[in-house]
Amino acid sequence: MARAASRPRIALRLRSTSHSGAKKASPRTKKSRSPDTKSDPRSSTAPGERRPLPFVVRFLVMLIAFAAMVAFAAALAQITLQPSPASEALTHSNLHPGRSLRAYLDQPELRDAFKQIGGNLVLGIPFGVLLPVLVPKARGILRVLLLTAVVMMMVELVQGAVITGRAFDVDDVILNTTGALVGYLLLGRRLNRAVHPRKRRRKNSKGVKA
Repeated sequence: MARAASRPRIALRLRSTSHSGAKKASPRTKKSRSPDTKSDPRSSTAPGERRPLPFVVRFLVMLIAFAAMVAFAAALAQITLQPSPASEALTHSNLHPGRSLRAYLDQPELRDAFKQIGGNLVLGIPFGVLLPVLVPKARGILRVLLLTAVVMMMVELVQGAVITGRAFDVDDVILNTTGALVGYLLLGRRLNRAVHPRKRRRKNSKGVKA
């Protein structure tokens, strides 16, 4: 009878040790799962959202754009602000949009018309490419076109008032602004988004923007 009574006690001890071992093992499972629940900074971006370029790359792009803008400004001054005494009697100011364009197209040789129209368009393309990189606030077509129109208007005014053999032409401003539009749509818009990414507001659990 003494031996039979001792057996249930042993079973109770085994059960108690099994329960205590399970309780001690549970914190380990929690600790093992905790590193997985930590948020990875790389996974903070949305799956369809592009990661922003590194700061060094963006700085180099802006530096190259600045050097290109300086070179373009020097070339623009050389082309537009150089006196032309031989054509002084042939130049006339144009304040009516479309008049010079019709004169270009009425020329007998198509090469001359292509040179005049295409040259003014090409002069405006660097504005549409470089301005969005150098000026972070130059987002959108309207701002780029406005800045280009203001700069080229000032150039045309200097031509008509100071430079010999040059005259103010509103059609040149229109063509330059159109060239800036082409440059912005082709490359300037993408460069602006890559170099100056927009900061999106994060939403909390209640759906309110922080």
